[in-house]
Order: sequence, then structure tokens, then C-alpha cells
Amino acid sequence: MTSLRVSSSVRKGAAVVGVAGLLALTGCSGAADAEDATDSSTTTDSGTSTDTSTPSSDTGAYADGTYSADGSYQTPETVEQISVTLTLEAGVVTDVEVTGDPQARETEQYQGQFIAGIAEEVVGVSIDELNVSRVAGSSLTSGGFNSAVEDIKDQAAA
Repeated sequence: MTSLRVSSSVRKGAAVVGVAGLLALTGCSGAADAEDATDSSTTTDSGTSTDTSTPSSDTGAYADGTYSADGSYQTPETVEQISVTLTLEAGVVTDVEVTGDPQARETEQYQGQFIAGIAEEVVGVSIDELNVSRVAGSSLTSGGFNSAVEDIKDQAAA
């Protein structure tokens, strides 16, 4: 029988790699966790984060006015809808209104949290910089909001 000896430094290195692999897998355990891990977001003490990465739309001039659009997003149970109304002045959001029509009880809670916290995140921000990822603990509603904002950009493009 042949005996194989592995040095302690190789064993320690393998252990470090194994632990790193477990940490990486833990970080991928859910969609909300993945959203929290983005480098381009800022989080406030209220648990709100706004993605400040460059949006996919071309930067341009926007006509002043009030614009509305609907956005939808998928939850584990249903497809949900929200309606977004933004008022723009010189390309900056001066007012926001979001209304929802929740189909599931849990969605009602998250949409309510999102609606309560969205104004402090977007009022005073250029529409080209809007790309929210989580507002007041609600991350899925942001997808519907961002979709509606893209439609509003198209409407307001000068």
C-alpha cells in the first residue's frame, strides 16, 4: 500500500478555498440578497437603497410636465401592477405618486412600504439617475417602478 502525505499548508489552503466557496454560495441564496450585494447602491438607515449605476436609457432632455405609466413585476405568487406618476422640471423629479392594486396580502404590505418611502428617494433626483432597487424593505416593487420610469422617460423625451 502506498501512503500519500499532504503538507499542512496545502490542507490549510484547501480549507480556506472551501470556506470561501461556502460564503459565496451563501451570498447567492436569494434574490433579495443578490440585490443587497450590488456595489452601485446606497442604503440609508431606514433600510432604503437606490441604485446609482448608469441607467440603460440614453441621457437626454425631458419636457416639463406630469407623466404616468404602469409597471408590473413578478412575485412568487402573482404578477403585480403599480401605477407611477412623476412630475418633472428640468429633468428632475419634483413629485411622485405611486398607487398599487395588490393581488396578494403580502404584496399589500410591501407595496404600502414602498409607496410610503419612495418620495424621499426620488424627489430632487434627475430622472436619468432613477433606478431604485429597494425601498423600505420592498425590493420586488422596485422592478415595476423602474419599468414605469422607463416608459415615462420615453413620454417626456423632448
